[in-house]
Amino acid sequence: MTTSAIQTVIDQLLSAKKGERVVSFEFEGNRYWLKQTEQLTGAMRWLKSKPHESLQLEIETLLTLARKGAPVPELVSYGEGYLVVADVGSPVNYWLANSPSEAQLTQILQDSGTALAKLHQQGLAHGRPALRDICWKAGKVAFIDFEANQRHDDITAQQQRDLLVYIHSLYRYIGPYPEKVEPAITAYRSAGGEPLWRACQQKMRGWQWLNYLIAPLKTIGGKDLRPVYWLLKHFA
Repeated sequence: MTTSAIQTVIDQLLSAKKGERVVSFEFEGNRYWLKQTEQLTGAMRWLKSKPHESLQLEIETLLTLARKGAPVPELVSYGEGYLVVADVGSPVNYWLANSPSEAQLTQILQDSGTALAKLHQQGLAHGRPALRDICWKAGKVAFIDFEANQRHDDITAQQQRDLLVYIHSLYRYIGPYPEKVEPAITAYRSAGGEPLWRACQQKMRGWQWLNYLIAPLKTIGGKDLRPVYWLLKHFA
């Protein structure tokens, strides 16, 4: 593949799909994603006032993380108001419903935990590693939609938040089934994440009282509240 060849396709899409937020396309047997500046209407203009700056920040973040060797989608092309990344597979929450076997699903979950630990070992943080932001394809994991600022003066706090968000998301999408969730967390701990896991355990000790209040809601609470009970129980 030559850069000019795929760029010709991208330019054609930019013309034909002008303003369309996300467009997928195939080129030489591979899938790519074209993302353009979000076109806001109505009240969203006030709620999201800087869509152009948001896209530019995403481009800069992908470039910076790629230089650091982070598992992020390859930035194939970018320019004024757009970016194109190579496909990195489906999010883990998709695989929860579409994995062909329990064995493969377990492997995907373990791969996600291992990948998060390795990201932290690189001195990086994601910011919100929910399962919908972790993609898996043929044994490889990539993270999308980074939100962490990567400032080294508070990177440990960001990584701790990463782990808590990750465990919360496991229970959010899988449900109250520790036997399915724990292998992913064990994979994280075994891949170098043990010290950070223990730091989170220490932090969560001060919040265990909360479980006495939310225990009645562990099965009937909202989809974001129920996992809090299991998150705290994990660290109890």
